[in-house]
Amino acid sequence: MDNNKIMKIALEQSAIDCCCVPEDFLSPRNSVHVSKASDRARRYLELPHLCDLVSYGTNIVATGREDLLPKIAQCIDRMPAIENCFETPGLYPLNQILEQEGARICFMADYFLPDMDAVFRYEQPCGVSCELRVMEDTEFAGLYLPEWKNALCADRKHLDRLAVGAFDQGKLVGLAGCSADCDTMWQIGVDVLPEYRRQGIASALTNRLARETFERDLVPFYCAAWSNVKSVRNAIRSGFRPGWVEITAKSDAYIEKMMKKGL
Repeated sequence: MDNNKIMKIALEQSAIDCCCVPEDFLSPRNSVHVSKASDRARRYLELPHLCDLVSYGTNIVATGREDLLPKIAQCIDRMPAIENCFETPGLYPLNQILEQEGARICFMADYFLPDMDAVFRYEQPCGVSCELRVMEDTEFAGLYLPEWKNALCADRKHLDRLAVGAFDQGKLVGLAGCSADCDTMWQIGVDVLPEYRRQGIASALTNRLARETFERDLVPFYCAAWSNVKSVRNAIRSGFRPGWVEITAKSDAYIEKMMKKGL
C-alpha cells in the first residue's frame, strides 16, 4: 500500500458513488451524471442523490436527478474557479434550484485520506498515559452509548468492525471505531470524554486504528464537517491529509427531521 494506491482506491469508490469513472475526477472539465443506487456505494449514502457535488481539487463532478442536471451543470460551469462553487455566493444559485424541488444544501464535508509517511511516522504524545486496546465487535457490542456516538453507529451496528479504546486505570475514556462503509475503505470516527480531551488521546486512537485497518489490507478514511475545526485538526495530527470535498442536498423534510433530532 502506498499513497498512489490509496488515491486510486478512493477515486474508484467515488466513481461508484457518483456513477462515473475515476478519470472524471481528474479531468480539466466538470461533468454531471445521473445518480443511481448501487450495492457497491458507501453504505450510508441514500441513493439516488437529488444533487451531490464532489471535488478532488481538479474539477467538480456532480451527480443527481436527471432532469436537474442541466441546471446543476450551468451553476458549476459559470463559476470562475472550482472553490467558488463551494463558497456561499456560489451555493446560493444552486440552493435556489433545489428550493423549487423542496430541498436544500444539507451536508458540506471534508474527506481525509491517510498519508502513509505521516501515519507511520506518528509519535504518540508524551502526555498520553492511557492504555490503547484493540477491540473486536464482540468487545464493543455494549458501547452503543451517547458518549461514543461518533465512534460507533447504532443505526448500522452490523458495519462496525473494529475499534481501539483508550483506558485510564481500566476506565474507557476514548474510543475510535471503524465502519465497513465500502468494500475497500473503512471510515474512522472517534470520541473522547470531555475531561480527557486536549491530551492527544484522539489522535493516538485515530492513528492506531488507521494502522490496524492497513493490516487488514483496507484503506481508512476520515470525514469532518468543514466547520469542525477540532475534527480536522485531529485528522491532520493522526496522519491524514485532505482527499476530497463533498456537498450533498437533502429534502426539506429530511433536514427538518434532522434538526429536531439535534443534528
